[in-house]
Amino acid sequence: MNIQQLEYLIAVDKYKHFGNAAQACFITQPTLSAMIQKFEDEMDVKVFDRTTHPIRTTDVGSQIIIEAKKVIDAVNELKNKASLLNNVLAGKLNLGIIPTVSGFLLPTEIFDFLRQNSKIELNVKEMTTDNIIKALKTGELDAGIISTPYTAANEFYHDHLFNEELMIYTSDDEGKNEDDSFVIPEEIDVQKVWLLEEGNCLRTQFENICELRENAMKPKNLEFVASNINTLIQMVDKLGGISILPELAIDQLSERQRTKVKHFRKPFPYRKISMIYYKPTYKQKILDELINTISGSLNPKLNFHKNPEEFVAVKPQ
Repeated sequence: MNIQQLEYLIAVDKYKHFGNAAQACFITQPTLSAMIQKFEDEMDVKVFDRTTHPIRTTDVGSQIIIEAKKVIDAVNELKNKASLLNNVLAGKLNLGIIPTVSGFLLPTEIFDFLRQNSKIELNVKEMTTDNIIKALKTGELDAGIISTPYTAANEFYHDHLFNEELMIYTSDDEGKNEDDSFVIPEEIDVQKVWLLEEGNCLRTQFENICELRENAMKPKNLEFVASNINTLIQMVDKLGGISILPELAIDQLSERQRTKVKHFRKPFPYRKISMIYYKPTYKQKILDELINTISGSLNPKLNFHKNPEEFVAVKPQ
């Protein structure tokens, strides 16, 4: 028995498919099958029932998988402690990020973090808040970046990253008062609003600000569900109307598009972005460094940091 065999067992249990597990482990399927068969023979147990589709983990196998995960965690902790003793930041981190944040963190702060810490392997997945929470509970993720406060995330540790202003992206004069740089929520035509799909916390925050519902501008024979902010920007540019825009998205807009960005009326709404995770964790040093990198880079640039008394938080649920 060796560590690789335990990792292969965990992979097959996760994917319920030898081919997919082998691909995830970067080995051939025959090699993976042989290694697992060798483990079963050596331990005199049957971990997987190969006659079912998808493959089923036997009752005995489920107990083996639990113990295998404990061993892998212990090995990873030992590696991490060795790195810390050598004053080297190293290891693998599985991170989930909500889609309305990931596209703005990945090309900048996270890439910079990885360039500065070449021995860290970062596996990032775009996921909804609820899926991040589920993946943290199953151990698929080590940490998640979400908008807080979020009731279902209360059992996790929270480290604040930044506060981001929520703005309006508009093709017309909807909701503008005498100062055309500000939007009055009560005067927004709710029939002209483009929203993200149900379950997206940014959609909920927009609804909480303006009591919104899906718009009536789309063609009657179109069923449209947006899953990212860039799609909403394109819909506003092509068809008109308005949508919500987090402050970090402005950096990716063209000069012409930036003229379409408006502030809400004071107090300006903002969302709080946090890192959530279980604690203690042997990956705490990596998390701390990533948190410091993100917050240290973004906070001085964001509007909230400059005048926090002018803002009010909007809950994501």
